[in-house]
Amino acid sequence: MDFITSLDGYGSAEGWPGWWGLEGPEYLGWLESGGTDFTVLMGAKTYELMAGMAQGAAAGEDFSDDESETMSGLAAMDKVVISSTLEPPYAWPNTTVLSGDLVELVTELKRDATKPIHTLGSVSLCRSLMEAGLVDRFRVVIFPVITGRTGADRIYDGYEDFALEFVESRTFDDRSQLLEYVPRLLDGPLKR
Repeated sequence: MDFITSLDGYGSAEGWPGWWGLEGPEYLGWLESGGTDFTVLMGAKTYELMAGMAQGAAAGEDFSDDESETMSGLAAMDKVVISSTLEPPYAWPNTTVLSGDLVELVTELKRDATKPIHTLGSVSLCRSLMEAGLVDRFRVVIFPVITGRTGADRIYDGYEDFALEFVESRTFDDRSQLLEYVPRLLDGPLKR
């Protein structure tokens, strides 16, 4: 599971550009370095949003060269969308749409996968995956901005309690921080 957030846990903010305008070449290079070596899992809303951004980037809309390259890379990846509403033709190539019980679909997808699966956005889908115990790694890139007044899409609202076992960290462009954990669902607060 992969998220990008502001320091105060928002996934986006009104009036701010993508990545809060702080993406930087190191971070974008890291995104691209994964190439097509994994499958992207997302919900319909995220799929439609990201496909629209990719089409805008391809049409030369207000995107930097680095952002356009990142969007082109996403188009090349295998994408699995969990949705009961998306209908062909799909906006992006390499798209498979699955509908049905999320836990059953993702359990089967993980069992049959020939490469790693990463989520993209899809807050409610990710919340359900965490609660079902289907997330092996929880990764978040925290951008150094607090968007308390303009923040939208609070990432962790509605989640159960989880303990996170630290695995790895990395800093991008001397400002954004990647934190990677193994999650474990808790029955209640941790005891000392």
